[in-house]
Amino acid sequence: MSPTHDRHEHDDEGRGEYRYRYKYLYKYGDEKDEKQDGEGKEQPKEQQDKQDQQDQQKENDGEQQRKKKRKRIIVMSIIAGALLLAGLVWLLLYLFVFSKRETTDDAYVHGNMVTISSRVPGTVVEIAVDETERVHAGQVLIRLDPADAQVTLMSAEGQLAQAVRNAQQAIQQAAEADAAVVQRRAQYDTQRDEYNRRFPLVSAHAVSGEEAYNAGRQMRAAYAALEQAEHQAAAAHAQVDGTDVRSFPAVVQARAQFRNAWINNNRDAIVSPIDGIASRRQVQVGQRVQPGQDLLTIVPLTDLWVDANFKETQLQDIRVGQPVTITTDIYSHATYHGKVVGFNAGTGSAFSLLPAENATGNWIKVVQRLPVRVSLDPKELQQHPLMIGLSADVNVDTHNRQGTMVQTQVHTKPLMSTDVYEREVHDADEKAEQIILANTVGP
Repeated sequence: MSPTHDRHEHDDEGRGEYRYRYKYLYKYGDEKDEKQDGEGKEQPKEQQDKQDQQDQQKENDGEQQRKKKRKRIIVMSIIAGALLLAGLVWLLLYLFVFSKRETTDDAYVHGNMVTISSRVPGTVVEIAVDETERVHAGQVLIRLDPADAQVTLMSAEGQLAQAVRNAQQAIQQAAEADAAVVQRRAQYDTQRDEYNRRFPLVSAHAVSGEEAYNAGRQMRAAYAALEQAEHQAAAAHAQVDGTDVRSFPAVVQARAQFRNAWINNNRDAIVSPIDGIASRRQVQVGQRVQPGQDLLTIVPLTDLWVDANFKETQLQDIRVGQPVTITTDIYSHATYHGKVVGFNAGTGSAFSLLPAENATGNWIKVVQRLPVRVSLDPKELQQHPLMIGLSADVNVDTHNRQGTMVQTQVHTKPLMSTDVYEREVHDADEKAEQIILANTVGP
């Protein structure tokens, strides 16, 4: 072959190798470039998506912040409105309610406490009731030994019977004295007539002077006897005139002593003067008691009231008759209704055992409290009983301020009364009348 032919073959081989390499590079190089281009193109898209997400997140966060801000504004507006409404309601309540009432929790339930004591000395032999028990008027609470009282009663009964007989005797003696006066007057008349007949005959010498003198002496003696009988009759009538057996002074006196003995004999049974609850028993069986000694206390729970101790700065608008509502700690669901009855005449410190001496150099002003009495409804007390000393909250409605602060009504009826002791006197009088009738003789 010629060199030219070899060169052409070599050139063809070179071209073929180049052509092959070109194709390879072209083929795979393009794929690589495409891959690189694809990766290059995908890289910005992910960043863009990420950027979009961040932007969206920022928008969402901003929207949430705006919503929170709007919500906060709405909540604050609602709170401000509620506070404003509450302030307005409070102002209206103060103007129309709170400024028209006075309240205090320094209030306590009070009532009458009837102290039972003995009226005669004696030894306790029986106790019929104990604390917390209900008692009725006239019920026997305590009995004393009746031996001494019975002896005294028997003596008084005998004295009354003797006085009745003595009165009858005095009346009969007065009648006897009257009869003696008649007799003495008849004797005087006889002696006077005898003297009058004899005296004229002395001058005629029909009778002797001595006989006439004796007649005159007998007449004067008869007259003296008549005067004596008249005085005795007057003395006898001074004892009985204007009286009968029942009104005879000695009988009245003996009857009074018998009544006293009868009552003392019945006083060995100590009875309750009222209905109530027994409390504070201070007596035991076998104890020697004296008149006036405290033995037991009876509390009528149907007649209670509340003493509300208001500050002196609260008393300006409180008047008698204003309506009051009361609540107590013992009944959280119950409300009592009452009225202002009146004001006490002095503060608690003024009536204390040792009143404060304000005229001193180290004086300190202290707001004083004045007890205001408040009545309670008996029907409400019956539904929800109260006891003395319980605490209460008092609310006085002061809308009506036309009343007075000083009680002007005067009680015409007693606040409390009992008739259990009148029965003793009645029974004593009946027994005394029986004794008088039994010892009355004749008409």
